[in-house]
Amino acid sequence: AHVIATVINSLALRTSLNKIGVDAVVLSAIAMPELCESFSQRQATAYMNQGKVVIFAGGTGNPFFTTDSAAALRAAEIGADALFKGTQVDGVYSADPKKDPNAVRFDRISHAEVIKRGLAIMDTAAIALARENNIPIIVYSIHEKGGFGDILRGGGHCTVVTDK
Repeated sequence: AHVIATVINSLALRTSLNKIGVDAVVLSAIAMPELCESFSQRQATAYMNQGKVVIFAGGTGNPFFTTDSAAALRAAEIGADALFKGTQVDGVYSADPKKDPNAVRFDRISHAEVIKRGLAIMDTAAIALARENNIPIIVYSIHEKGGFGDILRGGGHCTVVTDK
């Protein structure tokens, strides 16, 4: 059900982007020809080269892989410059800031350190895949209005997970 929810959310996002004049397409790891195209690396790259926003849906299409792993896999496949992880808090903390008042937010931390400390920002496979492909992970809050735009402009509150 979780994977199908990503497809439904992706279709809603595409509709919203289209309404504001942004050409977007949904590619799904699970064949749903009536709703969207199936994912292929070649097609994704072709759409991006045409200036379209490509929304990846349906996880990897395989069991045992989270949507975080799917995001890291797709980022690697298209040669993404970064992977953005929207979450409940404004970055990566030393502990859960909702449970530990002494939790400290990192501005930067390495992929290896995230894994070593067991920080639960994404599953280990996703973090390792991003690390192996030199893809920084930008962790930010989905609750800050305009926050994503601020981060894209070089500001905002976030943590950059990178080995560089």
